[in-house]
Amino acid sequence: MRSQNQFRDFRHFMKHLPQRLTYLMVGVGIITVVVLAFRPAPIRVDLAEVKRSSLQVTVDGEGKTRIRSRFVVSAPVAGRLARIKLDEGDKIKQGAIIAQIDRLPLDADVREAQARLRQWQAERDGVATKRPKPEALFQAQARIRSAAAQQQEAQARVQQALAALEQAKRDRQRSQQLYIDGAISRKDLETAQLLETTCQRELEAARREVDSVAAEVVAAKEARAILQAEQRDPDYLLDVYNARIASVQAELAKLADEAARAEIHSPIDGYVLRVLEESARYVEAGTPLLELGNPADLEIVVDLLSTDAVKVKPGAKMFIEHWGGERTLNAQVKYVEPSGFTKISALGVEEQRVNAIANFVDSPIPLGDRYRVETRIVVWESSDVLVVPLSAIFRCDSQQNSSLDPIAQNRDDLSVSATGGTQGSNQFSDHQGSIQRSNFQTWCTFVVENNQAKKRQIIISQRSNLEAVIQQGLREGEIVILHPTEQIQEGKQVAPR
Repeated sequence: MRSQNQFRDFRHFMKHLPQRLTYLMVGVGIITVVVLAFRPAPIRVDLAEVKRSSLQVTVDGEGKTRIRSRFVVSAPVAGRLARIKLDEGDKIKQGAIIAQIDRLPLDADVREAQARLRQWQAERDGVATKRPKPEALFQAQARIRSAAAQQQEAQARVQQALAALEQAKRDRQRSQQLYIDGAISRKDLETAQLLETTCQRELEAARREVDSVAAEVVAAKEARAILQAEQRDPDYLLDVYNARIASVQAELAKLADEAARAEIHSPIDGYVLRVLEESARYVEAGTPLLELGNPADLEIVVDLLSTDAVKVKPGAKMFIEHWGGERTLNAQVKYVEPSGFTKISALGVEEQRVNAIANFVDSPIPLGDRYRVETRIVVWESSDVLVVPLSAIFRCDSQQNSSLDPIAQNRDDLSVSATGGTQGSNQFSDHQGSIQRSNFQTWCTFVVENNQAKKRQIIISQRSNLEAVIQQGLREGEIVILHPTEQIQEGKQVAPR
């Protein structure tokens, strides 16, 4: 009886089992829908892996090519310029005539200067003829010597007359004594007195002759002095004429040089870059006529912010992109100019700029003079470093790791190259040590652990436009969230997009 009841219950259960299963499945489905409806959905995000890779940090900037040695040929003299027949791009040889100035006025000036030179030379020669002849000076010297000899003879005669007078006085005195004693007659006494008087007169005559001869000597010397003065008098006029002749000769040399420079020759082997004065017209000395250079001898000039230029060293690599071709050109920094300049940016901000000069490494150079180029100068590089995408990091406060407010205020910083040359780039700095102050603004990122976002402080060192070198805070292989928004919070469920 009990077995029959159990069998009957089993048959009843089996009869109503499909209906009960249906109700059960509907209930489970409703519960599942309710649970799924009220459970928060994971946030879809872009993910990236922290990995080891090579990295180059560059200073980016716009520049242009320029010919290393540019020559501006100017008019050496004033005159009428003949029409220049050269065109831009024409090849020229060193020494070839590239322009010509009419030299006819210069030739006329040369002939006029030559005529004045001959005139001054003739007048100088005429002055020389007025100078006393050397024979006249010789005669004056001879006259002086003759007068001096006569003077000596006259002085000798004076001495002789003086001696005769002394002897006559002594004779007269003896005769006078003898006459008193009665030894001689009065006639003998008078004869002695006459002899004394005669000797006195002869002495006076000899002395007058000495004075006369001395006057002759003085006259001869004065005559010689006059001749010497006349010999020196033309020296002043000769100095005047010599100065005039020297002036005309200098003018003549200048005119001859200008006449020779009327034909303008090329200083180099190269090409005509620009024709500055094509038509025939009168030009002043110094007027630019042509611009010459060798387009194959190019260098690159890049103007950088002074804060970026201090990072660039001679010999640094340079990559040239967006120049019009598909491949990247290579160059090497030659030097950074020691002096900067002020430049107004597109936003009207004054910036201190410095030119960096680089040489091409590739050959041949597929560019011309003054072509625009975009350059990247390598200031740091490594072949094996731990890197993270730059879009995965953001500024955060070390005291408030859960705050994401710095994301918005630093969003512009993350989109600017560390060396891009904008105002935001100056706010970037390298962190190579531990945090020293609790309120120090540092870098953070979100790491995905068990499908949850975990905020983590990191320390970075070098940065490029796309990646940053991890110094502390991340390990190789960890997954980070790219472009974190304000929805990303500590512990939020995330899922790859």
